[in-house]
Amino acid sequence: MTPPTDPITDADLQAYVDEQLDVPRRIEVEAHLSHHPTVAARIMSDLRTRDELRLALADRPTFARIATGEAARRLERGLTRSRLLDRFRRIAALLVVGAIGWTAHAQFGATPIGDVIASTPPPPFVEEAVMAHRTTLVRAGMPSQPEIAAFDRDEIRAATGIVLPALPERWRIADVQIFPSKFGPSVEMSIRTDASVPLSLFAVRPGAFDVRDPASAAYGDMTAAYWQIGDVAYALVAETGAPDLDRAAEGLARTLY
Repeated sequence: MTPPTDPITDADLQAYVDEQLDVPRRIEVEAHLSHHPTVAARIMSDLRTRDELRLALADRPTFARIATGEAARRLERGLTRSRLLDRFRRIAALLVVGAIGWTAHAQFGATPIGDVIASTPPPPFVEEAVMAHRTTLVRAGMPSQPEIAAFDRDEIRAATGIVLPALPERWRIADVQIFPSKFGPSVEMSIRTDASVPLSLFAVRPGAFDVRDPASAAYGDMTAAYWQIGDVAYALVAETGAPDLDRAAEGLARTLY
């Protein structure tokens, strides 16, 4: 096959995700992706997000609000790469939740709220994060287990599908490991801060698409601040009483949009 005369641009990649390319140009884009695994991994993540959104919209009953469904479809068609892509993932997910709410309202009417509302337990990946943090503390005390501070974000994303947030400049990475978990490979990052408190950032793909704002949960002498953006979940773990853990989690979450 003759090499393409035009270089593959971000616009071509977006059009590929949106199914707006003709067959010859699609073939050229796929050839480009076959030689650029990091870009290919990102495109596969975008395709999965697109298909999950389409599936969610297809499952909505016909009496869900037409305007809400059409708005979500416009968002899906307009998804762009990098920061805008992640922002619109969050908006699209909220639109789908809104459509479900209107469906329930149409079927059952308004639901009264009682005086007592049970708190939602943390998702299972948070307990995995706490266990990984405890393991990291054990490793740190063993001279035979050297710490590895160097890591490649693109390599981790290509191998695991996990996007890591940008860390504050004052934080020092002490160790980075790929840990097994019940959800598959996870990333465990040991961090040192100005407060000299051992801190761990845990990231994993829990197997379900969701959008969760940062929240916190206590596990004995440990506290975890956790959140989820799309198909990747995160948890910041430290000893109970560590200062500004929730604020740090909110800051890390913002770097992912």
